[in-house]
Amino acid sequence: MKNISIIGSGSWGVALAIHLANLGNNIKIWSFSQEETDLINNERKCKFLPNAKISDNIICTTSFEEALEGTDFILHVTPSKFTREILKQYKNFIKKQPVIICSKGFESETLLTLDEVFAEEAPNIKIGVLSGPSHAEEVSVLMPTVLVIASKYPEILSLIQNTFMCETMRIYTSTDVKGVELGGALKNIIAFCSGVAAGIGLGDNAFAALITRGLAELSKLGQKLGGQQDTFYGLSGLGDLIVTCLSEHSRNRKAGKLIGQGLSLEETKKEVGMTIESIDNIEVAHKLSQIYGVDMPIVETTYKILYDGLKPKDAVNNLMTRDKKSE
Repeated sequence: MKNISIIGSGSWGVALAIHLANLGNNIKIWSFSQEETDLINNERKCKFLPNAKISDNIICTTSFEEALEGTDFILHVTPSKFTREILKQYKNFIKKQPVIICSKGFESETLLTLDEVFAEEAPNIKIGVLSGPSHAEEVSVLMPTVLVIASKYPEILSLIQNTFMCETMRIYTSTDVKGVELGGALKNIIAFCSGVAAGIGLGDNAFAALITRGLAELSKLGQKLGGQQDTFYGLSGLGDLIVTCLSEHSRNRKAGKLIGQGLSLEETKKEVGMTIESIDNIEVAHKLSQIYGVDMPIVETTYKILYDGLKPKDAVNNLMTRDKKSE
């Protein structure tokens, strides 16, 4: 039995809390919202997960000090764009606990991955990255899920594997922190594209092509940024790509579908109602592809849909009529 802190009371943070609490651990969730805190503590509910049941060994607080006091490790589960700001607020309350980054994305202003943000803000903290094909909606009702924990510290790998694993969750280990993190961040872009494809009525052939060629693009950029090729064909790359491209649970896919159906970017954000990591990630990946000289036609085309007014159907034509290539 462990005492565990979770920074972030969104759907993924609460889903992880439910899983870990079901295994007998004591969970303290930090939330920025008093409303969400009261809902969890008093009604045992999460507004993002209507079917979830929150047990009594989960408590929520708006105090970082209370959330971190006496815990064995910390799960960081906030939107990527708030990671640095929130880390600054709680890093001084960390004793010796390792921090496991469960968020997926980049810091758009600096183009940094989240492990790099932690290295800048809290260089003495031991970190790991947890990623893989996982919808909060399924984890929160204890459906079988397989994830990967990456860290350069063997003790973190064994800690997370031993704490999380049971008949409904399997954990693999990796030392490729950069690759695991990049797989989780970059796949959101292709998931958004698959939503656009659904919005304009494309078929299974197009989805298969998007996943295959999208994986090729994210793998090329990911390797330039320090990830290992094999990692992108594992759980945090191909696995996460499949689940986010094909499932209606995916908010990134939903956002793309709304854009494909003709909604504006602002209308889409309002309709989804939660953080859409792919929107910021597309800008970052577009910039990184130019910096590192990586040809990423799907990313480039998606960027033009969002920011240059390119119509989705014209975007498909542009991709299909590119110069001849070999695979």
